[in-house]
Amino acid sequence: MANSFASRTLTALSDLQPNMADLKIIGIVIGKTDVKGFPDRKNIGSERYTFSFTIRDSPAHFINATSWGNEDYIKSLSDGFRVGDCVIIENPLIQRKDIEREEKFSPATPSNCKLLLSENHSTVKVCSSYEVDTKLLSLIHLPVKESRDYYSLGDIVANGHNLNGRIINVLAAVKSLLRRLRRESRLNLGGGGCREPRLHHCTPSWVGEPKYFTTSDRRKGQRCEVRLYDETESSFSMTCWDSESILLAQCWMPRETVIFASDVRISFDKFRNCMTATVISKTIITTNPVSTIVDVYTVEQLKVKALKNEGKADPFYGILYAYISALNIDDETTKVVRNRCSSCGYIVNEASNMCTTCNKNSLDFKSVFVSFEMLIDLTDHTGTLHSCSLTGSVAEETLGCTVNEFLAMTDEQKTALKWQFLLERSKVYLKFVVSHRARSGLKISVLSCKLADPTEASRNLSG
Repeated sequence: MANSFASRTLTALSDLQPNMADLKIIGIVIGKTDVKGFPDRKNIGSERYTFSFTIRDSPAHFINATSWGNEDYIKSLSDGFRVGDCVIIENPLIQRKDIEREEKFSPATPSNCKLLLSENHSTVKVCSSYEVDTKLLSLIHLPVKESRDYYSLGDIVANGHNLNGRIINVLAAVKSLLRRLRRESRLNLGGGGCREPRLHHCTPSWVGEPKYFTTSDRRKGQRCEVRLYDETESSFSMTCWDSESILLAQCWMPRETVIFASDVRISFDKFRNCMTATVISKTIITTNPVSTIVDVYTVEQLKVKALKNEGKADPFYGILYAYISALNIDDETTKVVRNRCSSCGYIVNEASNMCTTCNKNSLDFKSVFVSFEMLIDLTDHTGTLHSCSLTGSVAEETLGCTVNEFLAMTDEQKTALKWQFLLERSKVYLKFVVSHRARSGLKISVLSCKLADPTEASRNLSG
């Protein structure tokens, strides 16, 4: 664990046993449900509230946690953290789970236990992502199912009615978001946007005009339709009905973000005459699942592969063990931070600070948000890849600071930050897409960049 937790006694999820007491557990939140209310059988006329979440502390171990209580307590507890946050849970009750009953509606976990949180005894505290071991943070990009265990979108369409009602895994890229919020105060986030960003550092985008509906039991609802695509299918619909998955979807960038959605329900939409996917309470969505990328290359090999792929529209991916040889974050003449449109996500015009895609007339102004937009060079013993794109939350995770924290730095602090990465061997996950706008004809995007383990790097380079 990180040094800040060295003096604390933490219990690993792999060591949990029923009825253990006085525990302190740390993990990263990889899934979370909305708060729901149910009639209280013991107090007729009143309601009990509950929500669940899933935490992970290693590649092989994750567990579900549930809390029940009155409305104020449960909503306050739920609002305290999001998917991607690292949390410390103190004094949970450890119970043996009923696999058949509980995993019907909750994510399947390798643990035979579950955590129960009570208002009087348990606490959940959010940790700063910069205080926690990076190995824990990287788990957010690791699918909970075997990374090769998924259906292509083409297979789903081809199987049609045979998959109707089935729960399966999907790996695809985000094409667009057709978002229709139907909840007063926009997901109850106070003012219509994300809270202070943590691990995902997401900023609200693609926000539609609120349209409300009320269910038969007088509850507010909302809906978000995500269009997915892969090399087998150009457009496929996935629908989110809960605020937690919609909030997560706000962080996705069209044609840049890849998701691994485990346990989504597949159904046939009679109205549109097509197959669709739905996010349910069992679903865990992994954003940019770099663990699905396994092929290791040198710079020279990547350039050769790029030439072979010339003319092909499909992207390809690879892992590179290389040095960051250019990182101009302390150069005032270089643009490191740019404004993006909160509606479509594209970079806005610098002169007018308006989006030329969305703002067709001056009265329809869309707000903007700041985002890292930088180009870096990656070098190994065989050559250099120039102008690799390091942007958004990937840049923030790489540098270990948010955009606002970076903007508050002095020039000396920016230079010191740069030299933490220059000439240090990193393990870099890359995405390559044919682009006529790029000088080389190829757009290279960094999906993840972390300092490499020397032994691992040496083994792969020698191999």
